[in-house]
Amino acid sequence: MDRPRTDAQPGNPEDPAASPAALRRVLVALCITQLTGWGILYYAYPVMLAAVTADTGWSTSTAFGAFSAGLLASAVAAPWVGRLLDRVGPRPVMAWGSVLGAVSLVAVALAPGLPWFVLAWVAVGLAQSAVLYPPAFAALTRWYGPRRVSAITTLTVMGGLAGTVFAPVTALLLRHLSWQATTLVLAGVLAAVTIPLHARYLNLPWPAAGSRGEEGGTDGSTGYVRQTATSRPFVLLLVVLGLAGFGLFGATLNLIPFLAEHGVSNEVAAVVFGLVGIGQFVGRFGYPRLSRRLAAPVRATLVLGVGALMLATLATVPAVLAVVVVATIGAGAARGIYTLLQATSVSDRWGTRSFGSLNGISTVPTTAAMVVAPAGGAYLAELVGSYTTAFYLLAAMTALGALIALGTGPRGPVTPVGTGPATE
Repeated sequence: MDRPRTDAQPGNPEDPAASPAALRRVLVALCITQLTGWGILYYAYPVMLAAVTADTGWSTSTAFGAFSAGLLASAVAAPWVGRLLDRVGPRPVMAWGSVLGAVSLVAVALAPGLPWFVLAWVAVGLAQSAVLYPPAFAALTRWYGPRRVSAITTLTVMGGLAGTVFAPVTALLLRHLSWQATTLVLAGVLAAVTIPLHARYLNLPWPAAGSRGEEGGTDGSTGYVRQTATSRPFVLLLVVLGLAGFGLFGATLNLIPFLAEHGVSNEVAAVVFGLVGIGQFVGRFGYPRLSRRLAAPVRATLVLGVGALMLATLATVPAVLAVVVVATIGAGAARGIYTLLQATSVSDRWGTRSFGSLNGISTVPTTAAMVVAPAGGAYLAELVGSYTTAFYLLAAMTALGALIALGTGPRGPVTPVGTGPATE
């Protein structure tokens, strides 16, 4: 793919490439590719899981473990992808990432045995790190500037619909095709939709590494990235994202067994679980107003505090369905806003300088939480003897993250942990 032009600064209204119409085209293209990418690279496989285990004879944990290995690879690759974004821009990263995603899915479908199957999912994970939210957030943050929150909110609303669209599509394909053939069809859809859109529309100017057009000075400075990433506020931010991510995801993804423990039927529990998605949708729409009124640390504390309260409410009053419904929607809203908190956490505190590199690092605890939370929440319930006690602990983790968030606001020059003032 061609490298984007570097002769103008992002968002310059005098540059026709950065006109409002061009920015709208970028946002529309990314909304379509995020909907498709999340739907195919993330949400489709759980729908196929039963067919995979029935065909291969592997256990559910083994088959799901391969998928988790891919998510882990995505987390490991995120900082490297972030540095690459700062150097070359989102167009080559996301376009070639789409190519890798399609090829990797073909490898998943054609894998002759478990080792190759796992390796194929690791490759899918590498593609996820290059085409899903973090690089898209980096593109919108750089190009939209002060209007990034609205653009990112729109993007996450569309991404949140990916499961709604592709879960039934995958199930329909499985009624007529094997899981291998279904995967090949989805690989074709991924290639046909995302490769041309990334290559065609992510072509706005992107400052070359070393240019001085951004907030804070020279972009791509390894010294600045290192100093910021080791500063106390940034380290505390990573702790916040890890604690809150595990708390919110661990609880909401284990909501059905939690309700079953209290005698709720599987059908009713499934309906209640669906309210998490409604909460995410509503919460994300309200985030732009929240971002205009509250500073980033206070905003994170408020949202995560509400999430902790909702989880504690579920654990305390599980027998009153009306309370469970309200608390579930509230927890879903907090989980939905959590994605936006992560997406804007770096730019709201440190500006857009070296955003790709720093955002790639901040993505690691979020992705790790997504990997660990489903099984981790269930294991915690086994360890403490009940889902109720586990939900109290998950609420406490989220509340602790909310309190620590108050210390994530940078004050003055970036100061690395354990060092004196920054010199750059």
